[in-house]
Amino acid sequence: MKVDKHFRQCVGIDVAKDTFMACLSMLDIATDEGRSSKTVEFANNRHGFNQLVKWSRKEAVREAKLTFLMEVTGVYHEKLAHHLQKLGFQVYVVLSSRARKYAEYEGIKTKTDSMDAYALSRFGCAAHHLVPWTPPKPIYAALRMKTRFASHLNKVRTTIGNQLHALSNSFEKDAALERMYKSLIDKIDKELEDNDKAIEELIDTDAELKSRIEKVCSITSVGMKTAVTVIAETGAFEFITSQKQLVSYAGLDVVSSQSGPNDPRHHISKKGNVYIRTALYMPAINACMYNKRVSELYERVKEKNPNARMVAVTAGMRKLLIQIYTIWKKNELFDKQR
Repeated sequence: MKVDKHFRQCVGIDVAKDTFMACLSMLDIATDEGRSSKTVEFANNRHGFNQLVKWSRKEAVREAKLTFLMEVTGVYHEKLAHHLQKLGFQVYVVLSSRARKYAEYEGIKTKTDSMDAYALSRFGCAAHHLVPWTPPKPIYAALRMKTRFASHLNKVRTTIGNQLHALSNSFEKDAALERMYKSLIDKIDKELEDNDKAIEELIDTDAELKSRIEKVCSITSVGMKTAVTVIAETGAFEFITSQKQLVSYAGLDVVSSQSGPNDPRHHISKKGNVYIRTALYMPAINACMYNKRVSELYERVKEKNPNARMVAVTAGMRKLLIQIYTIWKKNELFDKQR
């Protein structure tokens, strides 16, 4: 292939916990002529990162720009993205839903790690308007760790609370065990309280972030914990360019499944960020009563589905998430009257 302004080359990377698969594709976007390398597996550690760079430079055309593209995969892609960016490479990080749609468009039906790496490499060559990845502000990573810690600890507290309730209401009682359960709950409550204070202190160090979060909290039914969780989990919406992408990232997008002549069943995908969904659930229930726009949507959905309250609540969660996104982007207070 001729190396000119129409020539593209990209390494697609499918990242897992311990390893990642890489494939290099080259494409002439003027003629749609291209070729791809074999897929190679590397360890997801510094040694593997260096081996990837060495392999990529050997396989790539030296005269042309080399880029790397990977999906958002929890936290497993982060070290590799930082490593490549520090070396001066242009790195793209995209939502998995966006990469999946490209694969479907190209007719790629096989779903394996190797095929995913190939599809990502082709996507990196063919896609337009990709925004180069830049490391998020450290404060968002710190907030994410603290909000996730609180989420995990609350689950443990709920489990212990259920055990204590069962023990307290059983015929055979054990006072010593009850004291230990109560002691554990007290310790968890203290840790959660300290964690909340640490989050507030961290936010206080960034005046702009604090101002924006306060504006998000002006949304009816959205409190500090919900706002911080959504902002931390999205890195202040770093990868999000539309409401549709955001809803998909949170796993609140509606999908359908159909078998034979029966009407398709609609449900949310849940293939997204569980922390965002968890953070939105209780606020959405409240918003369905007191947030005007969410309440109106809730009633419309309930009217169509009288026996499907959870469907209406889920619609409320999506609406509340979009409100948070909109207020953050506009950087203005929420208008409760609209």
